[in-house]
Amino acid sequence: MTEYFLLKFLHIIGATMLIGTGAGIAFFMLMAHRTGEAATVAAVARIVVIADWLFTATAVAVQPITGTLLAWKTGLSLNEGWVSLSLLLYLIIGAFWLPVVWMQMRMRDLARAAAAAGEPLPPDYYYLFRWWFACGIPAFAAILAIVWLMITKPAI
Repeated sequence: MTEYFLLKFLHIIGATMLIGTGAGIAFFMLMAHRTGEAATVAAVARIVVIADWLFTATAVAVQPITGTLLAWKTGLSLNEGWVSLSLLLYLIIGAFWLPVVWMQMRMRDLARAAAAAGEPLPPDYYYLFRWWFACGIPAFAAILAIVWLMITKPAI
């Protein structure tokens, strides 16, 4: 396998991890939230935070490295329109993802404390959940847009 195909493979796996982990995290957090049970939310949020750090953070680190190396290998400028737009969208995703990770950790802690006390989820949890959900929509749309840009490579 050539270096180019190895880089491309890693880049595609990274994108797949970002999309898959993002969709999985959103699904499981939403399903746990819908139960309204503090213990369920605490357990799921604990796993979600681990998955985000293990899979999402790894892919977040790998994507710009493999993408830059692929561009260099193919002679593609990072100033190419679709590449520049992809990089901008990537930064936007990061601007949403970092607060989302903090919100997940905070929601986990709030749910854990409520479960330990035998109390319902507190208002702060519901406030954070609304923001968490709202941040996920543009971030997920942006990653889908990046995949579209990578596939179509439009002249921009």
